[in-house]
Amino acid sequence: MKLVIHPPIDDYRLQAVQHAADAMHVVNAGSADTAMEEIVDADAFFGKMTSELLNAARQLRWVQSPTASLEHYLFPALIEHPCQLSNMRGLFSDVIADHVMGCILCFARNLHTYIRRQQQARWAPVGNEALAEFSNDAGPASVSAVDAAHIHLSDTTLGVVGVGHIGREICVRASAFGMSVIGIDPVCRSVPGVLEDVWNVQHLPDLLSQSDFVVIAAPHTPQTEKMFRAAQFQQMKKSAYLINIGRGITVDLQDLTDALQQRQISGAALDVFETEPLPSEHPLWQMENVIVTPHMAAASPRVSERHLATLVENVHRFAAGEQPTTLVDKRQWF
Repeated sequence: MKLVIHPPIDDYRLQAVQHAADAMHVVNAGSADTAMEEIVDADAFFGKMTSELLNAARQLRWVQSPTASLEHYLFPALIEHPCQLSNMRGLFSDVIADHVMGCILCFARNLHTYIRRQQQARWAPVGNEALAEFSNDAGPASVSAVDAAHIHLSDTTLGVVGVGHIGREICVRASAFGMSVIGIDPVCRSVPGVLEDVWNVQHLPDLLSQSDFVVIAAPHTPQTEKMFRAAQFQQMKKSAYLINIGRGITVDLQDLTDALQQRQISGAALDVFETEPLPSEHPLWQMENVIVTPHMAAASPRVSERHLATLVENVHRFAAGEQPTTLVDKRQWF
């Protein structure tokens, strides 16, 4: 058997792959021409697959993508080809879930507002703007404007759109904070110990109407493109926040901007955008109820080692005649 790698990987990674491959021959192709020559009788491939390489292959049975997302990797011929495809899912689940909880805590505790006020040396608790006055007649159960402007997480509901590897981790963390959790997914039906009934995607309107925080953790697929438009924002609570760490294409950027400007929803934390980088003149940059991060929710010093571990494990399994652990359905893109 033969595994072709292109673009080539460094010596450290190559040694780990060669050890996992055992008797399988590994070709670390340093050029496109070499990759074209070697792919002819290759059984497996890791790297950037192209239509030219796929056309030249005669006995290819497995392709390993170097990425978790597949919208820029798949093409029609690869989808139709009988080879199996695996990706790099699972590398970022805990990292991105941490990012989501950071955004939720920012909104709940108004940290995004206090950071801006700190730059102005401004001592002003959120809620004081209401200039509410309270009398002793209100009784001990009264709530001050400042108290009301901060969110008690265990009183809230989190709705997760896409309960895959990342979505599941988000559910686990939210549950630990005492939040009620609901979710929709086309495949996953439960998160053991946290969410016993994951709804099918037809229940999106129900999720939107019930959630105080809506997290998009869905991948880019033909079914999720423009999943969130004006109608979906109208279905959300006016007090709700949208958090998107999935793919920018799932949200119509103009419709979201309109919804925020019209106060149809309370705010948004966005790591991905329909247009990236987000243009410097875009109004989202200046909105105080919006948190913008530059597509970095998955950033972690652990990602590189996890990437290699997944590659090595899948190479080992293929060489042993077993299925790779991260196989995908090419027609569904995940």
